[in-house]
Amino acid sequence: MRKSVLIPLIFGIAGVAVLVGLGKWQVERLAWKEGVLADIAAHISADPVDLPEAVEPERDRYLPVAVTGRVGTEALRVLVSQKQVGAGYRVISALDTGTRRVLVDRGFVKVSADIPAPPEGDITVTGNLHWPDERLSSTPENDVAGNIWFARDIAQMAEVLGTEPVLVVTRNLSEPEAGVSPLPVDTSGIPNDHLSYAITWFSLAVIWAAMTGFFIWRMRQAERGRT
Repeated sequence: MRKSVLIPLIFGIAGVAVLVGLGKWQVERLAWKEGVLADIAAHISADPVDLPEAVEPERDRYLPVAVTGRVGTEALRVLVSQKQVGAGYRVISALDTGTRRVLVDRGFVKVSADIPAPPEGDITVTGNLHWPDERLSSTPENDVAGNIWFARDIAQMAEVLGTEPVLVVTRNLSEPEAGVSPLPVDTSGIPNDHLSYAITWFSLAVIWAAMTGFFIWRMRQAERGRT
């Protein structure tokens, strides 16, 4: 084999090996992430427990709980969009158990609809503890005065409603709330892009191999033209 061909061939093989290795790594990450999501889904749908006395966000994320109390009349409106439904609000209120006050995500109402009054008397909320990370660099600041929220900023909401910085996202209520559709916690908001990354790396490996082959072919053609 000519030395002029050997060098690009080595670079070509090395490049393909690196790209295939990255693709294989993403496939392994995909299997790992799917296992994590399966564990989270099982955790979310487990039997509910009482609200812990000392809540820890890392330990108690997605913890299924059942909390009984009275829903406050004040409601915060968080902008959200639902597929095939359109724009609307998540309705966030305080839930007073008699000894504690926590935030409760009651669910979704259309942007054109009035927010219904909360259920009267004590009600049991079954749902999951959640500390959503919804704020991006492009997310506007919440309009607290106008009651238009762009992200569920737990600390700020807790300060406005006078609660602990703890959010229970409703899965169901002991008495369903007319006009409000629960938006329970699930795994759809957890990113899992490893398959697309793997396809990208494998595609680049194919392109790299094709370009290497084309480059070597052009070199051979040029050499033949000089002889």
